[in-house]
Amino acid sequence: MIPVNLKHKPVIVVPNYEDVDGKLAYQSDAKGLSLGLAQWNDRGKVDISAKIWRHTGGKWSRQSEEMPLHRVLDLAILIARAKGHFNEAYKYEHFYDKEQTELDRIGLQGDAMTVQICEENPYIDEDIELFQQVLRDNDELLSERLRILSKLLKESGY
Repeated sequence: MIPVNLKHKPVIVVPNYEDVDGKLAYQSDAKGLSLGLAQWNDRGKVDISAKIWRHTGGKWSRQSEEMPLHRVLDLAILIARAKGHFNEAYKYEHFYDKEQTELDRIGLQGDAMTVQICEENPYIDEDIELFQQVLRDNDELLSERLRILSKLLKESGY
């Protein structure tokens, strides 16, 4: 059961997340997910956050993570854009165009989120191959979740 006596106040929960946590299903330390009132709320200012609840087997872990909802959505946008890139990346020798490392500029809040290959990574050619392989190996897990997200967004009018 997700704790309700801590600073993050759960409102909507997934108490059995460990059963569906990708390849870690049934053996995950991520025991639950929640949407609730953020732990950083100050008097008169209330935010909603998402939290991943981790349990070590003996106690709730300090590695439990809490994020504002907009960051959760920004990560979902980034995942979707990265998957889209790798659907076509086979066209390039190293899975990206070395002359054009910017993949996209996604408009948000009057500006744009730049999505690009990390050229500063000295091992980018090796790392991007591994990244692409892991995406391919996990395609069933990721695609299932993206299809469900797409369906739910359409049902909600987005």
